[in-house]
Amino acid sequence: MSAAKTESPSASGMTPPPRGPRHWPAWVAVGLFRLLARLPFRWQVRLGSGLGRIGYLVLPGRRRVARTNLGICLPELDAAARERLLREHFRWLGVAAVCQGLSWGATPERLRGIVSIRNRAFIDRCIAEGRPVIVLVPHFLGLELGGTAFTALVHPGMYMYQRIRNPVIDAQVKHGRTRFGSMPVERQDDLRRLVREMKRGTPFFYLPDQDPGRRRGVFVPFCGLPAATVPTLGRIARLADAVVIPTFARFLPDGRGLELIFDPPLTDFPSGDTLQDTTRMNQVIEARLRDMPAQYFWVHRRFKTRPEGAPPVYARDARRQRCKRRRARV
Repeated sequence: MSAAKTESPSASGMTPPPRGPRHWPAWVAVGLFRLLARLPFRWQVRLGSGLGRIGYLVLPGRRRVARTNLGICLPELDAAARERLLREHFRWLGVAAVCQGLSWGATPERLRGIVSIRNRAFIDRCIAEGRPVIVLVPHFLGLELGGTAFTALVHPGMYMYQRIRNPVIDAQVKHGRTRFGSMPVERQDDLRRLVREMKRGTPFFYLPDQDPGRRRGVFVPFCGLPAATVPTLGRIARLADAVVIPTFARFLPDGRGLELIFDPPLTDFPSGDTLQDTTRMNQVIEARLRDMPAQYFWVHRRFKTRPEGAPPVYARDARRQRCKRRRARV
């Protein structure tokens, strides 16, 4: 099925990124990513793997966060196995970084040569029937390239967007995500607009699994530990009467490309119980996390926000808490 054409309301009216001297380093990075995108994909993977090995050595803070997350989420692995997995994760992290330029500039023809799509019938059937669809996409490392392939090869769709602090990179990422007609939806936007568009047949690309903080999240288990989680999947599915299709992007070994995987739609969802629906969403992510553990986004502090009275998980947060207590005593 060919991708439907959808006009993006914000792509045409995007504010041009700043070009002053203080933004020149970001522009150099953008130019470098675009040059790397011209390389054969296998070369990009080799280069990215090398960059990831360097990242493992020079980013001790991220290394500690990822090691802590692996200990929580994969406790059945011994320390040596987790360390091997950690090093592999950083290699894939480097690959994802080097491949960023593909998301910003690769043609549909180039994307077809890199990205294979598995179980596409699940989503094609829903689109053909005009069913509202939520494409549930957790933070695996192939997400950005997989999302671009989705907009180019499956349907332009729409996605929830959170601004990046650097305006130059923010503009490039937004351009990459909207250049095939995808519609960005800001997190603070009215859900009614989102639901209306979904009912017109536009799939919604939904990224659920980063720490939203105490104000916007609820605590439900993730790998056995209470984790602050955005609870809106069930609500959006109910308001739009939408099918939820878990979707995962996986880099294939040996530079053979990237696989975009559509799992069967969730059954008996939503249940009407917010905590139950949010817990089920996390269980779906956990299942794939164990299937492709090296490519989950382990360097994010997923357990940063803790339930009231619970001790911090990460060393950095523990140090901050101790400093606060010392200042309070002075």
